[in-house]
Amino acid sequence: MHSAGSLVTIALLIALSAFFSVAELSMASARRLRLRQLADEGDSRAERVLQVQAHPGSYFTVVQIGQNMVAILGGVVGEDALSPWVLSLVGSWLAPRTAEVTSFMASFLVVTSLFILLADLLPKRLALAEPEWLVMRLLTPMRWWMRLLRPVVWVFNGLANALVRLLGLPEQRDDRITSADILALTEAGAEAGVLHVREQEVIENLFELETRTVESAMTTRDRIVFLLLEEGEDIIRARIAAQPHSTYLVCDKHIDQVVGYVDAADLFARVLREEPIVLHGEAGKGLLQKVLMVPDRLTLSEVLTQFRQAHEDFAVIVNEYGLVVGVITLNDVMSTVMGSMVLTGDEEQIVRREDGSWLMDGLTPMADVVRALHLEPAELPQRGQYDTLAGFLMVMLRRIPRRTDCAQWGGYRFEVMDVDHTKIDQVLVTTQADAAQVAVA
Repeated sequence: MHSAGSLVTIALLIALSAFFSVAELSMASARRLRLRQLADEGDSRAERVLQVQAHPGSYFTVVQIGQNMVAILGGVVGEDALSPWVLSLVGSWLAPRTAEVTSFMASFLVVTSLFILLADLLPKRLALAEPEWLVMRLLTPMRWWMRLLRPVVWVFNGLANALVRLLGLPEQRDDRITSADILALTEAGAEAGVLHVREQEVIENLFELETRTVESAMTTRDRIVFLLLEEGEDIIRARIAAQPHSTYLVCDKHIDQVVGYVDAADLFARVLREEPIVLHGEAGKGLLQKVLMVPDRLTLSEVLTQFRQAHEDFAVIVNEYGLVVGVITLNDVMSTVMGSMVLTGDEEQIVRREDGSWLMDGLTPMADVVRALHLEPAELPQRGQYDTLAGFLMVMLRRIPRRTDCAQWGGYRFEVMDVDHTKIDQVLVTTQADAAQVAVA
């Protein structure tokens, strides 16, 4: 073949190889969500691409056939394209045999480099940058190639399908979107600045509603403000004035005998009408409401379902022995979802100190601890046996923690700083490296 003709052929082969490279990677990289959005907007090309993605066997068979044909032709034509030019340059000052080898090697290196750069690297970078835009424009010429090579495609595609079935491999890709996929997208969006960090936190919290139990968001037993049936009006007024809440639990003799609850709005209405505040007997009718009782192992998502079915926004949480362990409101669940985006009058459960350590409340949910320390929830030891930091320490120590007790996990040291009877109030969290430096000092 004439050298000039060989150069033109090489250029055409590089262009053809680049076409197949872009067609392959753009189809593989095209996002189904984006294509579905374009198809719903009326773009028929996006719909055709989705159909090919559902059954991509023939498409990728054509790509592989084309790329291999181009590679073989490139090797055959490459030597004729540049060898004569190189031989004419070095033939005058090298021995004939050495000149032939040098011209062949130089031609091989130049042609291979051109294919790598122009037919592989550059096209694939373009395909990764704009996969949907490119695949919709290349699908029509690819369908021409699929028609042209249909007999060959049928043979190779059949053989490939037989091998896939023989090896027990999936014949179609799994396009189901999981919560992990969505969380990965939100994390990428936060890193790119598309989502605010707090917005990403809200999305993560929404998915955690399926795994967090009510105990991670409830008001614990020792913090419940409740009224007794037989208490006089003066005592009730004094307690409401000292500890104002929107809802008050009403019990008979002690907290584990729950009889209902009263709404602060109803109490306020009685005060305005100058009516007595009495919880028992005929005078208490209309004021005392039936309370929703839920088990302590429900998730927050299940509690939301209970609230919706019962048309309530307040529930009492009981354990397997029928003892009250806490109360939860719809606002508690929503505060868990909103996280740091809402400000409450309560003291923060996790405080980052100037030296880089953390001071955490013993009742801090472990999901919040894991997020603050940038750890993996799946790696929690004996996961599922506790919900709070205090429970984590009890499991790690295998006893009721005392002041100065500590446990180590995930590269961090958890030291109990304050204990009220058996309740863990404050925990100091430091990295193990910082703790070692303090011990040496």
